[in-house]
Amino acid sequence: MCTTILHKMAEITDQSRTAAYANEAYEESARGGFNFDNVIRNKMIQKTMGPGDASALPKAWKTGTTIVGVVYKDGVVLGADTRATGGAEVVDKNCEKIHYLAPNIWCCGAGTAADTEKTTELMASNLELLRLSTGTQSRVVTALTMLKRMLYQYQGNVSAALVLGGVDVHGPHLYSIHPHGSTQRLPYTTMGSGSLAAMAVFEARYQEDMDEQAAILIVRDAIRAGIFNDLGSGSNVDITVIRKDNVSRHRTYENAAGDANTYKAKFERPQKLIPPPGATEVIFESFKPHKSAVLAAAVVQGIADMEVSA
Repeated sequence: MCTTILHKMAEITDQSRTAAYANEAYEESARGGFNFDNVIRNKMIQKTMGPGDASALPKAWKTGTTIVGVVYKDGVVLGADTRATGGAEVVDKNCEKIHYLAPNIWCCGAGTAADTEKTTELMASNLELLRLSTGTQSRVVTALTMLKRMLYQYQGNVSAALVLGGVDVHGPHLYSIHPHGSTQRLPYTTMGSGSLAAMAVFEARYQEDMDEQAAILIVRDAIRAGIFNDLGSGSNVDITVIRKDNVSRHRTYENAAGDANTYKAKFERPQKLIPPPGATEVIFESFKPHKSAVLAAAVVQGIADMEVSA
């Protein structure tokens, strides 16, 4: 119902006029169509801002990740990098992006870290309750349906792009799930900001009915491609292999970016940047222990005194 009509109805005491405005509102809602209420809001926001001032408008966030999955002869291999970013800063070099959903179903997540973690935790809980009530193994398509319905309900405001893989009674399955709820079933898929570089590896080397070792290698190389060609992806390669009877997880399967100490050893700091001892005069020096350290020392001293008196 239109806001203007509601205000008019609130001011009217005549029942006939109230009924007329109610009919007008009903006819307007029955016609349907687009709602342009936010156009007026946006104009008001732009009026309050100064020239060149865009601080009042929401800003888009860019997330960085490379996640992939591939179906091989006997199961599914999932892979992910381990870099988590906050804006232009790396906030976690060893973030876990392959999440548990069921004993036979795992899921890679790209997007907002909190959204991917809490979404997969919720689905894992619901799948567990369903297994307890039915007494049967979780189906991959069940997890897919639950995830896509939830994401569609939030219209993309839950920033979770997922690669869902698992093996059930119907064989291995691999799906890509977009934040708005659209899904695809594919033999191999990539998502995240490094997805194009990873997809290039799959397009060049994928073959049907690959063995497990070949699938692991192609997933590893796809994640490496994302790490070395995308600033939002980095650090290590995580791999999870889902088979019919078991799952093997390879946390930090490979440190693709290398050890930081190795790079530091190759760089020699110029001597003129190293200040000699005594270059800076110390005028005053003091040390005040934290109160917790003082309390701990008092407790230790009290225990020692009790032992002596005993």
